Formats: sequence, structure tokens, C-alpha cells
Amino acid sequence: MSLHTQYLESFLRSQFYMLRMDGPLPLPYRHYIAIMAAARHQCSYLINMHVDEFLKTGGMAEWLNGLEYVPQRLKNLNEINKLLAHRPWLITKEHIQKLVKTGENNWSLPELVHAVVLLTHYHALASFVFGSGINPERDPDISNGFRLISVNNFCIVDSLSELEALMERMKRLQEEREDDEASQEEMTTRFEKEKKESLFVVSGDTFHSFPHSADVSRYIEDPGFGYEDFARRGEEHLPTFRAQDYTWENHGFSLVNRLYSDIGHLLDEKFRMVYSLTYNTMATHEDVDTTMLRRALFNYVHCMFGIRYDDYDYGEVNQLLERSLKVYIKTVTCYPERTTKRMYDSYWRQFKHSEKVHVNLLLMEARMQAELLYALRAITRHLT
Repeated sequence: MSLHTQYLESFLRSQFYMLRMDGPLPLPYRHYIAIMAAARHQCSYLINMHVDEFLKTGGMAEWLNGLEYVPQRLKNLNEINKLLAHRPWLITKEHIQKLVKTGENNWSLPELVHAVVLLTHYHALASFVFGSGINPERDPDISNGFRLISVNNFCIVDSLSELEALMERMKRLQEEREDDEASQEEMTTRFEKEKKESLFVVSGDTFHSFPHSADVSRYIEDPGFGYEDFARRGEEHLPTFRAQDYTWENHGFSLVNRLYSDIGHLLDEKFRMVYSLTYNTMATHEDVDTTMLRRALFNYVHCMFGIRYDDYDYGEVNQLLERSLKVYIKTVTCYPERTTKRMYDSYWRQFKHSEKVHVNLLLMEARMQAELLYALRAITRHLT
């Protein structure tokens, strides 16, 4: 992240606030929730970090033996942790009601919002950790199963044709956009097409799943529960989340800020920062407007989570994101523990390492925002 200092400052401010500053939850709870979230993706790097922090802030060592040793109210977060991490569109107001209903193990709404912010933050951070090669990559040919990967050895391809073709497509799309406004009906069709096509974006590596190790599985229930495509074959029962009906700017931001003061401002700054971050370069080219590309990356993540923007032409996603990049995005966002160095190397081969880290930042924040929108919409429905 230090390759992008402006963003890093914003990230650290919000993380420091949710872990250390005044808030509804006691400090050990915050770190334990981070552990529960990271465990959904087998992210031992984050788990180990927060096990240390949990003990330093006065957490009971016994809790680290597993979920059966923690208070019931923490255990009650299991369901929402699981859904947020893998299928956030399934979260309903009933899940919220169950957690906040009166009783000795209930959560207050401010506590629940703090917990949700932590869960979404650490699910998304696991995506960044695996996407950037910070977590060791598992290797079936090595006795302990792990080998550290380095992502600094990116290769420069002699031919820049891939890059030139991408820039040409961006230029053409910009011109077409100025000349031709697609109808609302056509825009909907393009979204549906992209959503269905995302079903077929899989790579051989993604089927390589590993059993949860004991130090991870003790923090989760239902380890077999994972991401399933929003648009599963032959199923039409899930309504698309129309972004205009519940936006971060108009709805989510104010709800979060009301129940957990100031975190809304910090998250908003972080979302805006990553979305607008640009150095106006693409590999060896300078003075390039990358807005279109950044928007395609962000919206593709939301598309896989069933969120649609009425004013966005999803035809651009297909034009701008090549197949190897889509495989990478889907893996990092939906099952980050399966990310491999081969996937990282296979897309945008002539781009700088810092540019690929920038992609990971966009994917992380798009994922966090998608999860948050589903959770906050459910809380809003509970309140109304």
C-alpha cells in the first residue's frame, strides 16, 4: 500500500479508528471479530496479527481455543459473518432482528454496525492480502503446503500490443459514448449479459481448494459455505440490487454515521480516494485518463455481487477487461484464498507492479462497499 501513500493514509486512519478509538465495542471484541472475518478466507497472516492484538488489549486467552469458548453473543455473529463474506445478497432484516432482539445476548444497533464495519473491512482486506502475495501461497508439492510468493518479479513483454489494444478500445469507447446514448432497455440487457457471463469466468486454479487448517477452522462454523455466483444457472429468483435504490452516498453513509459516529466520513474518504486515485499513466504511457478503466473494475466487482448501476454501460466491462483479468478479479474478490502468482502474472503483463497493487486496492474497496450496502440495507429495513 505504501506505493500509494495518499490512499495508505486514508486506509490507516479508518482502520485505526475502528480498532482503537472510542466506539461501541470493547477492544478485545474488535480483534476477535477481525479474526473471525479473516478465518472465512483462511487468511493466516491477518489471523496471527489479530491474535497478538487480541491478547495485548486484554482478551481472554481461552477464547483463542475456538468459538465454543467465546460468549454467545459473539458466536451469534457467525451467520452474518458467513453471509457477508460469501453471499451478502442473502442478508435480510430477519438476520438483523435476530441479533438485536431483546435478551441477554442481544446486540445494540451501534454495536452491530461497528461489528459489520469490521467484518466487511477484514473480508476485503483478506482479498488484498492474497491478491498482493502477502499471505503464503499453498503448494501441494511442498511438505508443509506453503511457499512464499514474490510478486515483485513482474515480467515485461517485448510486444506492447496488448497495452496498445486496450488504449485503442478506451479511445473508441469514449468516442462512441459521445456519439451514441444506449437506451435504458439496452443497458439492462448488457448488465444481464455481463452477470451471466461472470458464471463462466473460472480458471483451473480456482478448483484447487484446501481443507481449513485447525488453527483457522476453530474460528468459523460451516467451513464448506463459500461464494456461489449471484446469477446461478437456471435461477432467476434473486432480484438485482439496483444501486440507485440504496446508495452509499444517499443512504448507507448517513446510517453508519448516525449509529457509529465519524466512521462514515472515514469510509467515505477512503472509497472516494481509491475511486479517484490516478497518476494518469498506463505502463509506459503518460497523460492517460484512466477513469473508464477504474470504473469498469469497480463496477465489475459489484456486478458479481448482483449490484447494478442504471447509468453504466456494462458493455464497457467486456471491452476493457480481458478474460485473464476477469479470472483474477473474480478469484481475488470471491475466493481470495485460491489466488495464485500465475493469475497475478497472467494479466496486464507490461503494467508496473504499483499499477497492479492499485487494481487490488480498487477490488478491495469495491468488495467492502458491496458487502456494506447489503448489510446496511437490511438494517434500514429493520428500522422501517
